[in-house]
Amino acid sequence: MIPALTLALAVSSCPTGAEAGGACRLTLAEAVARARAASPRLARLVALEDAADASRRGARAERLPTLGLTGAYSRNSNVEEFVVPQPGQPDLVVFPNLPNQWSTRAEINLPVYTGGRVGASIDATAAQHDAARHDRIAGGADLDLEVASSYWNLAALREGERVLREAIASYEAHLKDATNLFETGMAARNDLLAVQVERDRAELDRLQAEVEAEVENANLVRLLHLPPATRVEPVAEGDTHDPDADVETLVGPALDARAEVRSLRARVAAADASIKVARASALPQASVQGRYDYANPSQRIFPLEGVWRDTWSLGIGVSWTAFDGGRTSAATARARAQAEATRRELDDLEQRIRLEVTARALAVRTARASQRVAARSVEAARENVKVSQDRYQAGVSPSSDLLDAETRLLRAGLDETRATTRLRVAKAQLDRAVGR
Repeated sequence: MIPALTLALAVSSCPTGAEAGGACRLTLAEAVARARAASPRLARLVALEDAADASRRGARAERLPTLGLTGAYSRNSNVEEFVVPQPGQPDLVVFPNLPNQWSTRAEINLPVYTGGRVGASIDATAAQHDAARHDRIAGGADLDLEVASSYWNLAALREGERVLREAIASYEAHLKDATNLFETGMAARNDLLAVQVERDRAELDRLQAEVEAEVENANLVRLLHLPPATRVEPVAEGDTHDPDADVETLVGPALDARAEVRSLRARVAAADASIKVARASALPQASVQGRYDYANPSQRIFPLEGVWRDTWSLGIGVSWTAFDGGRTSAATARARAQAEATRRELDDLEQRIRLEVTARALAVRTARASQRVAARSVEAARENVKVSQDRYQAGVSPSSDLLDAETRLLRAGLDETRATTRLRVAKAQLDRAVGR
């Protein structure tokens, strides 16, 4: 469940205008809280967990006695009474005419021995409830990763738009100078066309980034359950540098922390308990029954009289299916095979988690190195543009050198944006892989 304070923070972080489709500034934590509160997938998993909990309570109730209460009334046609004359005594009415008949009954049944069926059913449903709970946790982790990926992709696309606008402004200034030089005959037409082409390419890239940002914004709006016209504005956050951890030190905790592993382990336990449930059908079943009748007339007292009488009975019942045509053995074999299949699925999942953690950890290392290289490339490109501008204005460097420097700065800026996003997404994926 989402803490009330966290949810309130997520809701209050968007201005009132967002309800009508305005801007909505959110940190990643607030976006995740909103998504969790509004996700139909999580709501479905919560409902399945509630259903599993109800099944567990139902299995526990099998150990308790059942009490049934019935009442009935019937109106019968008149019949001729059967009377036996007795000399010197009143006639004995053996079968009286009783058109109105009432009956009430209280019946109790308590299982005494079920061959372990009830206990195994409780264990199986408890394990299934545990599995459903971990399914919900895993679903929340998947949602967190989906929101984080969409959030950072949107931030990267918006940052890419900013880098492209700055490049376009630089190209525009360069184009103005190239136009003036061309008109005075101091520059060739191909220099002018080269600047125009690079400016047009940058504008096309900006339009593409704008479209992709709109699509990513729509995806985030869907995840956060915001009004369709809302513009989500990611809040910039400083990137914390986590030291690179050895892969083996991450795999062990991941196998213990991943909700998917815990869910499958619980399902293995449930499958093993189901084997015991299937076996119990071949064992004797014993129960205690009690019954109390209050009827008018009472069918158990002779002769019948039109008065209320009570009777009771108490007994024990034992049943045993001596031959069922192989049904129990087949059910047991099926349950055993299903348990083995679940166990093998667990083994496969643990192997895949080991691979996933390895791949995600290496991806973080690579993305971090790529970000450092991209940052240095931006620094070098800016310095190169500054030098090229000075040389161009001094007339000792051609327009093409400045154009190349501006283009390299643009590409370096875009590369840095992509590298930063890859690192953020890679870290989110690693957190998901290790079950953080």
